[in-house]
Formats: sequence, C-alpha cells, structure tokens
Amino acid sequence: MRIGLLTEGGYPYVSGDARLWCDRLVRGLGQHEFDIYALSRSERQEDEGWVQLPPQVSRVRTAPLWMAEDDGVVHGRRARRRFAECFGELAAAVCAAPAVLDGSEVSGGPTASEASRGVVADRFGSALYGLAELARDEGGLVGALRSEGAVRALERACRAPGALRAARTARVPDLLSVAAHIERALRPLSLDWYEDDGLGSVDLCHAAAGGEAALPGLLALHFAGVPLLVTEYGVQLRAHYLASAAAEESPAVRALLAAFHGALAAEVYHRAALITPGNTHARRWQERCGADRAKLRTVHPGMEAARFAEVGERPDGSGGADPDTLVWVGRIEPAKDLISLLHSFAEVRKEAPKTRLRIVGAPAEGPEGALYLGHCKALAAQLFPDEAEGVHAVGDNPVSFEEIGGPEVPSLAAAYASGAVVVLSSVVEGFPISLVEAMFCGRATVSTDVGAVVEVIGGTGLVVPPRNPRALAEACVALLRDPERRARLGAAARARALELFTVEQNITAFHGIYLEIVSRSPVRRLVVDDTGDPLPFGVPAEAHVPGRWTEARLMVTGRPRWAAGAPVRATAPLPAGEGA
Repeated sequence: MRIGLLTEGGYPYVSGDARLWCDRLVRGLGQHEFDIYALSRSERQEDEGWVQLPPQVSRVRTAPLWMAEDDGVVHGRRARRRFAECFGELAAAVCAAPAVLDGSEVSGGPTASEASRGVVADRFGSALYGLAELARDEGGLVGALRSEGAVRALERACRAPGALRAARTARVPDLLSVAAHIERALRPLSLDWYEDDGLGSVDLCHAAAGGEAALPGLLALHFAGVPLLVTEYGVQLRAHYLASAAAEESPAVRALLAAFHGALAAEVYHRAALITPGNTHARRWQERCGADRAKLRTVHPGMEAARFAEVGERPDGSGGADPDTLVWVGRIEPAKDLISLLHSFAEVRKEAPKTRLRIVGAPAEGPEGALYLGHCKALAAQLFPDEAEGVHAVGDNPVSFEEIGGPEVPSLAAAYASGAVVVLSSVVEGFPISLVEAMFCGRATVSTDVGAVVEVIGGTGLVVPPRNPRALAEACVALLRDPERRARLGAAARARALELFTVEQNITAFHGIYLEIVSRSPVRRLVVDDTGDPLPFGVPAEAHVPGRWTEARLMVTGRPRWAAGAPVRATAPLPAGEGA
C-alpha cells in the first residue's frame, strides 16, 4: 500500500523530532511505499539536510512553517465574504471553547462536558474545512489571515455573549498575537498537497504527531476520503499547555490559544480512523481531550536492543559495573532536576561513603542548557567542598560530569555499564528513553514517578515521588546494599524491555494497524470499462509494489500556495539510500 507519512519538524530532517522511530518504521516496512510530507520548523533545520532515505520512499514534499510570504492573492468580494463567514465561525468556536488553561488543567488536561465538546467540534470543524475549500478555490490564505478583518472577527468573538471570561479582557496587542499564531498554525491549509497527484493518491495518511502535523491528514480525508492514523508519543496539546504556562503571555492570549489548540486536537481525534499513543500517560490525555476510547491503540516506541546486547547479556549480570557507582544519563536541562539528584547523592554519601555519581550527557541547546550545567557543577562543588577540586573528571571525586565519546565513556552502552544503579530524577518526562536503554542493559533503576515511568518499569525497578531527594537517596542506598536484588531487578527489566520496547514489536504493530485501517476503508479509485461500468480488479495489486511498473518516483520540494509562482522543482527518482 502507499502511505503518506506526515511530519512537523521531524523526519526526514537530520535534526527532526521523532526522526529515529520514523526512519525505523519506514525501513522496517519495505513492502509498502512511502510518500513523506514534511513541515519544517526553521531555516537552520532545512539547511542541515535530510537523513539517508531508503528506496521505499517514493517522494518527499516539504513546506516551511517558520515563514510565509504573502502569496499575492487578492480575494474578490464573494471570496472575502466567504472568508469572513468561515473565520468568524472559527473565532466564535475558539472563544466559546470550554478548555481553559489554568493550573489544574496543565496537570490534568482540559475538562468539558461531552455535549459542549460536540458543539465546539462541529463549529470548529465546519469553519476549518470552509477555510480549506476557500484556499483550494481562490488561493492561499496568508494575506486574509493576517488582515485587519481577521483581527476584528476575533475581537467580535471575544466580546460576544458566552465567550471565555479571560477572552473578554483581550486588548488589541493580545488579538494581534493570537491572530499571528493562528495564521502560522493554519498555513497547511494553503498547501497544494491535497490533489489527486498528492495526498489524494495515497491509501493512508499517517501523522507522526498531532497538531499541525495532522492538519494535512484532515484535509486529505476531507477532500479525498483518505483515512487518517495519528501517532502521538508526546501529546502536542499537553506540550502546548506546558509551554504556554511558562511563556510571558497575558491570560487572554493563553486562554484563546489553549482553546484553539484544544479544538484542533478534538477535531483530529474525532476524524482519525485510529489513534496510537505511545504510552498510557499519553492515552489518558487523549481521552480527556475527547478521543474515543475505541479508537485508541497503545503502541510503545521501538528501540534498538542490539546496541546494548553486549552489556545486557553478560553471564554475571554485572556488565563490568562498579558496585559503588550511580549513573545518570540524559540531556542536562531543568526538567531532569539534577539539583534534587545532587542533594539526594549527598544523603547517599552519608550512608555509603564510597559511592560515586557519574552524570553523563550534554547540556540542552542554547544558553539555558549551558547555564544549568554550570549551576549543577557549582552545586556539586558546594556539596562536596573537600573533594571539589577536579570535580569534572572521574577519579577520587564523588561526582563527575562527562559526555559520551570521551575516553571514559566511549559509547552509550558503556555509560550504563559503568554503574550498578541507573537513576532518573526528572520532574517532567514523556516516554523515558534512557530508562528503557538502562533496562536493555540489565540495570536496576531508581526513578521518579513522572510521565510513563511506572508503565515502562512495570515493577522491575524502584519508583519514588519527584522532587523528594530523601526518598531518592533511600531507594539508591537500598539497591547499593543488596547486589542480589539488583541482579534480579536488572534481569527482569531486560526481559520486559525485550518484550515490549523493541523496534520489531513497533513495526509489527503498525503493519497490522495499516492493514486494518485500509481493509475497512472504501475503495476510492474506480476504473470503468468502455460502457462506463465498474471494472473489477482494474487497479492490479502490483501497482502498489515499488518497481518498474509504477509511476516514476518524484521529489517535489516547497510548493506551498503562499510561495506560488515559483516553478516546481522536480528531480529524477530518488536514488536508493539517498535523501537530499
């Protein structure tokens, strides 16, 4: 079958989110043909290029979300009236949406009655598809969405009876900010991806995330009846809520954007044929946001177990570990709460003075990551003043900060192998990849109860409350003092990881889901004979098998309608194993 893989800021870009699992999925399903439709996030991401693509990728089409030049489309009176009606309805739906962002909803998700959700979904969906039809008929919407008329429509909706309480306080700068955000989010409506030679020709759209990534899939379903599958390993709506809570925006802007993204998520969940969360934590969020439980299928991310086999399969179960060493592996950033880990380690040293802590990882990109790393090193020096000299290197010092690739830590597997217990101290976590890697290595683990940690561990490690250094220390000491228990937990953890979290199980699950969705979707391409009667088997099965009998594989880059006017760049078929 032919799959349209939809990404936003991800595959096939080298620096994209979800790049690894998308690449593993495409390579693992060589019997299918993939067309990739990618929305890029920045010019830098585009300049860094693509990963090498396998031969089953027929073509790649890209469009930027980070910029949108005015397409020069001037709407006539009738088109302006259509836009005013559709955008006014969308603004009214957003302003009446029941999902308001506040502290309780950031932690537990939006709450609303089923009836109110249904009303908002109907209004929002009708307006969304009305705007998409206008873009198809008249050209892009960039200018219209940036117009004064759009801002006035938002203002009328905010002042209307029944509008969100916070929205009623919106001032002109707030409305301009919201309008700009909505224009960016709705840029996929102006793309020319939805014709019969684009997403209209695929058998299934698979969105690698919710939000903007799934928007082209909604339009392919609306215009061509292509079924939509949505995978969320990190719920986009939750990510927006957390980012909005940390942003310096007014309450009106936060409320309106939360309502907009909530309505978009509800529409995606409603229209999708199936939704595949990566864990139960994401699944609960999706259910709270209106997803039908019957459509949800949990599919855990697939990870390569082979790279950790040498450590995990050591006959003694130790893998060369130092029995007095704790290891933390990950990206150094505030969400990982290394501050609590260091305070916890100070408590561990009181009970087990020989214990060392190895912090392995690079700081997050940007100045904030480097600043946080510096703060952690300063705290380590303060907590262990007698041993602070040379605290950055392994030796007699109890704390070390290292990066993978150095002489002491040549590989990721070596990092996990160097310690008896692997620690995760996060306060925010989606799917804990480092925890699964430690399980592949047969390591006993101590983790904080955040995100999908309990689901992943499943009783094969110790779990403590987040931001509780004393509880973290007590759990670490308990395992350091009991090598037999460490061995039992490590063996059980490796067995669990091999059963649930491998690439093979992920690929097998999606192969079955693809077949299930396509098997219950109507045949959309009808071939008739000379008399106009349907011709059975008019589209032979081999038409979907990559080879010389299929159409020439084509790569088209950058054909958003807002950049219309430039000639389409077409190249020869993609060489096997090559990307850009």
